[in-house]
Amino acid sequence: MKLLIQNGRVLDPVSKTVTLTDLLAENGRVALLERGLETEADRIIDASGLVVSPGLVDMHVHLRDPGYTYKEDIRTGTAAAARGGVTSLACMANTDPVLDCPEQLHYVRERAKEGSGVHVYPIAAVSVGLRGEEPTDAEALKKAGAVALSDDGCNVDNANLMRDAMIRAKRQELPVLCHCEDTSMVEGRAVNEGSVSRQLWLEGRPAIAEELEVMRAAMLAEETGARVHICHISTAKAVDIVRRMKEHGVPVTCETCPQYFTLTEDEILTQGSLARINPPLRTQQDVKGIIAGLRDGTIDAIATDHAPHSAEEKARPLTRAPSGMVGLETSLAVTLTALYHTGKMELTEIVRRMTVNPSSILGLSKGRLALGNDADIVIFDPNEEWTVDPEQFASKGRNTPFAGWKVKGRVKYTIVGGTVIYEAP
Repeated sequence: MKLLIQNGRVLDPVSKTVTLTDLLAENGRVALLERGLETEADRIIDASGLVVSPGLVDMHVHLRDPGYTYKEDIRTGTAAAARGGVTSLACMANTDPVLDCPEQLHYVRERAKEGSGVHVYPIAAVSVGLRGEEPTDAEALKKAGAVALSDDGCNVDNANLMRDAMIRAKRQELPVLCHCEDTSMVEGRAVNEGSVSRQLWLEGRPAIAEELEVMRAAMLAEETGARVHICHISTAKAVDIVRRMKEHGVPVTCETCPQYFTLTEDEILTQGSLARINPPLRTQQDVKGIIAGLRDGTIDAIATDHAPHSAEEKARPLTRAPSGMVGLETSLAVTLTALYHTGKMELTEIVRRMTVNPSSILGLSKGRLALGNDADIVIFDPNEEWTVDPEQFASKGRNTPFAGWKVKGRVKYTIVGGTVIYEAP
């Protein structure tokens, strides 16, 4: 199988260059990168005016399978990923049963073979049942295909258990992905502690609950030498903690999500439970801090924390609705709109945080376009405008606060192993 992509602006996030050239994919890999290629191919794509980039790598996705397939399953989740230009994703362990043993990882990997073609990498639990009482068998989970350990959705409150888990993870060369919010300070609370929580007469989730746990995670990383990654960082002070720890050589990385550099807690007042996520939307000052962290490289990756729920669940009152929003189909467009088209970040820097950086954190050989590498590619028009319509999503989830947004940047083709798995109508 040969695929020839002609006249595209090939973006290399490693060298941070954009070059007008052609790309030939053969037998699933990048075979040639040259200007003016003329060769026979099974399919030819004219990418004139389009960006040809490594496929996006989303390191933080909730596929809800097994156990919550009314919210999402691996087939619909990977279809949503393909529509968003994501060719590789890592799925979190908070399913039912929890991904805390080799058998459950095998289930995910087998089900992924029936999906859209997107690569699915399971993340296993830090603790058995996500209960924070007993560490999982990191060695067995690594052998079964886990690319990381995480109790995402739950903070590991027991510091001794987390330290033990980091020591075990380091032996297996697995990163530990941390959901950083002190449970005692946030449990049962729906929104950021601040002006909105006061207007609604609600107890809030204070920023310090995140910042304390980010500091703890970073200090444990320093002490154990384990690679620690902070999930969905949302406060300016948390970013500053990571910045300072990196300056001291601590092996800590972090990610944020489009919602944390585009939305504030005020969204709760107009969108209610659709804007309820964990950690919560913060203040405008925090948004500025997140963008600063992206610009200076403190924040390594942009992920989605794609968290689908049913319409019935999200229709509940704010205090009883589940937290989370979908993001696979909007992340690239929202990011380009907020960061690239405003001049806040270069296109190569944005793509780097959505490809090679998350891939490197997880130890994957993805997110690069080079000779011999897998031909996992997204072709997108950075300038095409469109309106977010959740009813058109491939995901079962429609829970997005971006509905009705006019965004700029649209995926035209998603390619895995040299095969087109999504083509825009």
